[in-house]
Amino acid sequence: MAGKASSRFGVPALLLFLTVGMLSGSDGLGINFQNYHIAQVIGTIALCIILFSGGLDTKFNEIRPILSQGVILATFGVVLTALTTGLIVWWIFGMTMKSAGVGFTTSLLLASTMSSTDSASVFSILRSKSLNLKNNLRPMLELESGSNDPMAYILVITLIEIIKMDANPNYWSVGALLILQLLVGASSGYLLGKLSVFIINRIKIGNDSLYPILLFTFCILIFSSTYFINGNSYLAVYIGGLVIGNSKFIHKRSSLNFFDALAWLFQLVMFLALGLFVNPTELIPIIIPGLIISLVMIFITRPLSVFLSLVPFSKMKLADKTYVSWVGLRGAVPIIFAIFPLAEDIPYARLIFNIVFFCTLVSLLLQGTTVTVIAEWLGLAEKSKAPSKLQDFDVDFSDEIKSVTCEILITNEVLSNGNRLMDLGLPDKTLAVMVKRYDKFFVPTGKTVLKNSDKLLIITDNHEALMETYQNLGLQNK
Repeated sequence: MAGKASSRFGVPALLLFLTVGMLSGSDGLGINFQNYHIAQVIGTIALCIILFSGGLDTKFNEIRPILSQGVILATFGVVLTALTTGLIVWWIFGMTMKSAGVGFTTSLLLASTMSSTDSASVFSILRSKSLNLKNNLRPMLELESGSNDPMAYILVITLIEIIKMDANPNYWSVGALLILQLLVGASSGYLLGKLSVFIINRIKIGNDSLYPILLFTFCILIFSSTYFINGNSYLAVYIGGLVIGNSKFIHKRSSLNFFDALAWLFQLVMFLALGLFVNPTELIPIIIPGLIISLVMIFITRPLSVFLSLVPFSKMKLADKTYVSWVGLRGAVPIIFAIFPLAEDIPYARLIFNIVFFCTLVSLLLQGTTVTVIAEWLGLAEKSKAPSKLQDFDVDFSDEIKSVTCEILITNEVLSNGNRLMDLGLPDKTLAVMVKRYDKFFVPTGKTVLKNSDKLLIITDNHEALMETYQNLGLQNK
């Protein structure tokens, strides 16, 4: 139901679960959930699985052309967003909430929680609309969103420690510690990812359904091991997923499907729990500063950080940079990071959480509902060349098999040259694999007589061969 609403109205499906959680909370149905530590644990596990799943789904050949842009946006872009937003937030608090007495470090902490982006909702909408983005924008945004959470996490944890110490830190040592954590996290993720593939391909498990569970075990191992050696666990688990997802291992397709479903499940649980965590009545006093901060991030600090980060890439078009700026969507991750100050009992922690939550709602409603429209307006959207997913045939092929499968509805127009399979004039590179007639399936031969409303499963070498097949049958790609 949530997925249908997302496709039909352009509203991210996860926002619906966030709303359900809010309506079920203490100000709604009366469910009182205010355990900061449990919420933090749920968020940490969910983010670990989501980042690992994102790494599994990212293809090296897609991100290689835009690797530099993605890495700069995920590091320098995050820091720049936090700094510029922190300055403006400090000024906004001074103008709208003078009595609160919020200092610059606290303002910077608030900005840091919202310095990373979330693409899960964005691409669920793009895929539901059957749209592709030109100029490698989609892999760039996916790489940025999958790899910028670790930098935001480091900023949040570091600022929390600075506030708890209530002293002037040595910023050179803090910077060195940040770099060290990133290096340890990246190295750990790569090495443990390679080790995971090695073990999966050599271990023998009697029950094939346990291989996805084995992969889940390695996901937790990568995250926890990196944490205990003081590396960045979030970066490690993303890179570990990236290494594993681009390697060949046994039962790869079933494992990837398992993690895709698991990531969605944890996103739903996370949004529902975070919704329960909010008291809607507490959002009313911060509507004005929250709205101002939201608009500042959307229209000023995010575009500024993107354009400055992409200065070295002069060949990148203005429309591309503008769209990357617009897709600075805030999702569940900022809300999770906003729980950390609550768990550490930082001053103004509840104010930070409420403003971050409010800004996330504004971002989901304003940016999340317009990503497709903006892409079309900037001339960056194009219809997907990939055929629609199979509906009547429960078959799937590995990514290593570079073929295209499609199902065709047999109509009187298709049968205009004869009702036998050999009369359809399928190209040499197209093979008819199976026919569905009512509730029965069978493998056809050239002499098989086809009937109106039959479903024909075909497999071709590539997209060009599929287009030739459509042309021979008098069909158009939907």
